[in-house]
Amino acid sequence: MNKQDSKSLQALLDKRPIITIIPHTSPDGDAIGSTLGLYHFLKNQGHDVQVIAPTDFPDFLKWMPEADQILIYPNQESRAEQRIADSSLIFTLDFNNLLRAKPLTSFLQKSLATFVMIDHHQQPDTYATITYSDEKASSTCELIYNTIVSLSFQEAIDQTIATCLYTGIMTDTGGFRFSMTSPQTHRVAAVLLEKGANCVQIASEVLDSYSIDRLQLLGTVLDGLTYLKEYKTAYMSVSSKILKQFNFRKGDTEGFVNYGLRIKEAELAVIFIENEEDNLIKISFRSKTTLDVNLLARMYFNGGGHINAAGGSMSISLEDTIAYFLEVLPKFLSLPNAYQPMDTL
Repeated sequence: MNKQDSKSLQALLDKRPIITIIPHTSPDGDAIGSTLGLYHFLKNQGHDVQVIAPTDFPDFLKWMPEADQILIYPNQESRAEQRIADSSLIFTLDFNNLLRAKPLTSFLQKSLATFVMIDHHQQPDTYATITYSDEKASSTCELIYNTIVSLSFQEAIDQTIATCLYTGIMTDTGGFRFSMTSPQTHRVAAVLLEKGANCVQIASEVLDSYSIDRLQLLGTVLDGLTYLKEYKTAYMSVSSKILKQFNFRKGDTEGFVNYGLRIKEAELAVIFIENEEDNLIKISFRSKTTLDVNLLARMYFNGGGHINAAGGSMSISLEDTIAYFLEVLPKFLSLPNAYQPMDTL
């Protein structure tokens, strides 16, 4: 965050506003880690602050400090709507378009609050008064750390804040192995460890907390994995029937797509998940090298994200979505800009 934005943000905080923090729909580790990290920082400074999640988040994140204080919109609709209406300052974290906060989008659009966006996705929208966007950052948690430092409050980072921010950095970097992991990412992680974040405990809570149903679901999904050697692409799918068979809970398929990239030659991995509630097929894309899955998601699948990690959706059947993907894949790979220059990573 630059000096001018830091001064502007501090001026807003000096007015002691009613603050609400919003992550994106289906929050992941970075979304929950950044919102809780900022929540604890502001709470420790005596602010009136509340986190509202548009939808529920995975059980493997609910151990985080005061995660039980997050208002989950579908569970407390009237309270959440009133809080947004009463807010004078709203932080939107880990997304850059209000459509990514459904079903809270309409309430945010009607809000008279001042908005602050902190995010690391490409092509940010212009709704916020203060926008701190860095698409080369490893995570929004890294940007929250930078924000706290820019406000001259680095000493205020305690073990609780450090735990939240480290969790988001660890999850969004895939354990510090994705391409956006920079020397600065490791420097920030080191400070958070010095502040008391327990990397062993965090990794155990997030990565070693599978239910037997989730592990068997993973086995079934991997059993159906298809590898297209000519396109260096691995894809898998999960039907609603399979989800029901294994008593699916929010977050159970988190990270499944990454297994496709464990094939040595693979450059692209995709998972298609049938979601009966939304009547959508949700799609996650991951890539190695400079293959731009953000472009793939934006061009063909109503989505977006990062060069190496993106998402999208389709409102047709699972079978038709896969058929469509197989149709557009060779077209996309033949585009001159399907692979980005190395210096964009």
